[in-house]
Amino acid sequence: MNTFHHIPVLFDEVMHWMAPQPGGVYCDGTLGGGGHSEGILTRSQPGGALYGIDRDENAIEAASRRLERFEGFHAIRGNFHDAKALLEAAGAPALDGALLDLGVSSPQLDEAARGFSYHEDAPLDMRMDAAQELTAADLLNTSDEAEITRILREYGEEKWAARIAQFICERRKTRPLATTLDLVQCVDAAIPKAVRRKDEGHPARRTFQAVRIAVNDELAPLDQALCDLMDCLKPGGRLLVITFHSLEDRIVKRCFQRFQNPCTCPPRLPVCVCGKKPVARVLGGGAISPAEDELARNPRARSAKLRVAEKLG
Repeated sequence: MNTFHHIPVLFDEVMHWMAPQPGGVYCDGTLGGGGHSEGILTRSQPGGALYGIDRDENAIEAASRRLERFEGFHAIRGNFHDAKALLEAAGAPALDGALLDLGVSSPQLDEAARGFSYHEDAPLDMRMDAAQELTAADLLNTSDEAEITRILREYGEEKWAARIAQFICERRKTRPLATTLDLVQCVDAAIPKAVRRKDEGHPARRTFQAVRIAVNDELAPLDQALCDLMDCLKPGGRLLVITFHSLEDRIVKRCFQRFQNPCTCPPRLPVCVCGKKPVARVLGGGAISPAEDELARNPRARSAKLRVAEKLG
């Protein structure tokens, strides 16, 4: 039996801003272990329904076991990037709320064989959906040096991207990269020791983040996915998004700002002539961070940010 124990980040804040109501209909686009979903379903009884989407089969199985007591729980195997089509296919009505908890989950990090962690030697995989063909090893062994540099620089904001890409390409001339340790060794060799000593975190963390994002195509479809989920909401429905790094958060922030102020007129025009109207308002004053007691319990929450947008009538 697969285990998928996940500590839901910003749980209290999500419950507060989602404000589940009895009989409400909700979507958890990143179901994971079902922690947030359980809270939403519990608070939306009697009669509440939740459609949980995840591309990870292990997550679907674990959450289905956890939430089987709720008649209104519907598990959907798929990617939240396709949420609108998936919800329509499942016959879901307009939503009272939707949640996205982006990034890699604790079970995926903790299961060494998945290849997400730079702390364990494992196959260089990093696929969130095991049915997907492209792995991290495939990406790093077939992409040219310029493309690897772009991925590390754009998705990992890695200052040493070009040098790490050079070492990866040199290494694979001898033998292909096959394990997470192979990739860590390339990073260690590329970044000078003096720099590595000053780095507060693991020197490979930005590289692993970048490769994971590229393998799972996490960023490119995100903006459209947010727009699609906003379309699925009822007036007054809320879209909540938890991010874990600046690239995700920047996309969410800009999208929410566009929901609130979509006008494309030049600033000098005295009145709006583009005709674009606000579709949502941003709540919570911007990014909401975890409380100190949560950080003490779950250090992985330290980079989490929650943003909330409420659909207008």
